Amino acid sequence: MFKTDIPLQPTSSWLGRAIGAVVRRWLALRYRALGRRYGRLVLEEIDGVPLIVLPEVFNPVLLRTGQFMVRSLVGLPLERGVQVLDLGTGSGVGAIFAARRGGRVTAVDINPDAVRCARMNVLLNRLEEEIEVLQGDLFTPVAGRRFDLVLFNPPFHRGRPRSGLDHAWRGEDVFERFAGHLADALRPGGRALVVLSSDGDGDDLLALLRERGFAINVVAQKNLVNELLTMYEVRE
Repeated sequence: MFKTDIPLQPTSSWLGRAIGAVVRRWLALRYRALGRRYGRLVLEEIDGVPLIVLPEVFNPVLLRTGQFMVRSLVGLPLERGVQVLDLGTGSGVGAIFAARRGGRVTAVDINPDAVRCARMNVLLNRLEEEIEVLQGDLFTPVAGRRFDLVLFNPPFHRGRPRSGLDHAWRGEDVFERFAGHLADALRPGGRALVVLSSDGDGDDLLALLRERGFAINVVAQKNLVNELLTMYEVRE
């Protein structure tokens, strides 16, 4: 992964143009090289953890937010035996890393290909006793259940999804429904960890959560130059 300490706002216009040109060139080369792995069945790896990614499933390595989420999760306190809900699990990466930390995880995704992919990765990592994977829309498959921790790497853009994979990118009212039902899914003292990108409509979700009285704190950030990734802790 590309890392940099270059600030988002350069100190001079010529330096900013030069940095911008270098970054755009690097991104073009990166996606040209990595794009060969997108839309195909591939085997990825994050910190030694293998992951099968099916063609119609969000790739957490190429698209970086999944990798950012689980690496941030590793650095946060997590008691063994906590009940975890991984919403929009995709390849199952969040569920797998939470289970490796001792969590008892329920993973949910609306995309049937993602559900199949997550179940394959649960088997691949021998976590069948720690993770169950359910198909459904947001909290619907776990209605009436409560969790200590909810993980959510949501679609960042508003709009109607055009395919199963596109549910990872776009949602019409996902923000409203997540904010509206989160309190019902949290145990007393529970929290949610939500990953958002500066490239998207994530501020809408933060505003909706604040309107419902949730406290929001930044727990991790990563500057990728072309976007800023942030993990937020959300509590009642």
